[in-house]
Amino acid sequence: MNLSEYFPVWNKLTPEHQRLIADSVMERTVEKGAMIHRGGDDCAGLVLIKSGQLRAYMLSEEGREVTLYRLFDYDICLFTASCIMSSIQFEIFIEAEKDTEILVIPPYIYKNIMEQSAACANYTNEIMATRFSDVMWLVEQVMWKSMDKRLASFLVEESRIEGTDKLALTHEKIANHMGTAREVVTRMLKYFQSEEMVVLSRGYVEITDAEALEQLAE
Repeated sequence: MNLSEYFPVWNKLTPEHQRLIADSVMERTVEKGAMIHRGGDDCAGLVLIKSGQLRAYMLSEEGREVTLYRLFDYDICLFTASCIMSSIQFEIFIEAEKDTEILVIPPYIYKNIMEQSAACANYTNEIMATRFSDVMWLVEQVMWKSMDKRLASFLVEESRIEGTDKLALTHEKIANHMGTAREVVTRMLKYFQSEEMVVLSRGYVEITDAEALEQLAE
């Protein structure tokens, strides 16, 4: 297994640290819909994504979800090792949106290396900064962007991720991504349909005017 493919600072680690990771890393297959992290009490370790797609989200007391960001091939999921970072005081959940192949470095191994390796510590801080930038972008969207623009932006992004204009999405699933009520999404999608930007069918949203959606999103 060529770990340097999935762990960018691999070549900056000492041979001893490389051996520790190589001897302890675990390879797993996570099925679509499976949870790999259930908040602060869960600490699987540092997850390196070989292939697939993960979704990070937060959950309100009322049970409403909001997607923070997605992770794809070659991304690294730091929050699955949140127990090694005392500064993290909030609950993040991670689920597989597609069948996903992952590599897992145990948290105690990664923490030990991070405390001894400046390169590893710096890289961890870079990942953390990137994820907080993602979250701050989301906060700006929620605070300053109207729901029609947010929904248009979501549909455009989803179409790019999936490589198709016909999206297998229920209204409830979209609401979970956006942190809003299903009724709000349904009302807005019906408006989009009346404007001939989408066609709705059971379990699907088909984009029929991508240019109009992109203009609305912008």
